[in-house]
Amino acid sequence: MDNKGKDFFEQVYEIVRQVPYGRVTSYGAIARYLGTTRGARMVGWAMNNVPDREDVPAHRVVNRMGLLTGKHHFGGTNLMQQLLENEGLVIIEDRVQEFEKYFWDPLKELGEPGWH
Repeated sequence: MDNKGKDFFEQVYEIVRQVPYGRVTSYGAIARYLGTTRGARMVGWAMNNVPDREDVPAHRVVNRMGLLTGKHHFGGTNLMQQLLENEGLVIIEDRVQEFEKYFWDPLKELGEPGWH
């Protein structure tokens, strides 16, 4: 992987580290913040490749409808759901309930990114 890809992944991880306890964001929201409006899949790829040593709360990143689409990257268990439920969110049929209430938008919360 080239350095540009690593830089992008690190930018994704930095944003995810800022998602507050009990809140969730989406792949697309992170992509928009990074200026790649069509880059949700690349954000997903970054989340699938979080190094074990990283302290990145990957469980707080869901799809644009609140679905736990990344759950299979948590060891084939319900760990993603359990982590979110431990933070007070209600998950029914792999979907965050009241998603809009708990959605954290980096553009609104962090303002315009300084690295572009």
